[in-house]
Amino acid sequence: MARKHTKETEALKHRIFTRVNESKYQQLQTILKSTRNKDMSSLLRDFLHNKPIRLYTHDATFSDTMQELVKLRSELKAIGININQITRFFNTYPEKYKKEYYAKTAFQEYTKINTSVERLLTIIEKLSLKWLSA
Repeated sequence: MARKHTKETEALKHRIFTRVNESKYQQLQTILKSTRNKDMSSLLRDFLHNKPIRLYTHDATFSDTMQELVKLRSELKAIGININQITRFFNTYPEKYKKEYYAKTAFQEYTKINTSVERLLTIIEKLSLKWLSA
């Protein structure tokens, strides 16, 4: 499949050559590593056309926190699914003793939420101290 032809006014026909010193080159390399640009020329074109340059950073200390948040999310989701299933059974049976059994079971699942929410609030508090401190 052939590539799509660009308009004559938008075609990149002219080459521009320049030289920079070592410190500026290292600075550009650092920026290039932090962006999604594939090569130096695309980064410099973005500079010349005044396009916004997005820098992406990765905080390695945040990885453990993210893993804990993902774990908490899956725990809360599983507890919610269990409660929904118990509620379905509760509404299925008209007998009072079965309803009592499923109500007690649902309450036990509900109490598990409290510990997960407490851990979640502790993590959020730490994150707020880190990111919202002035």
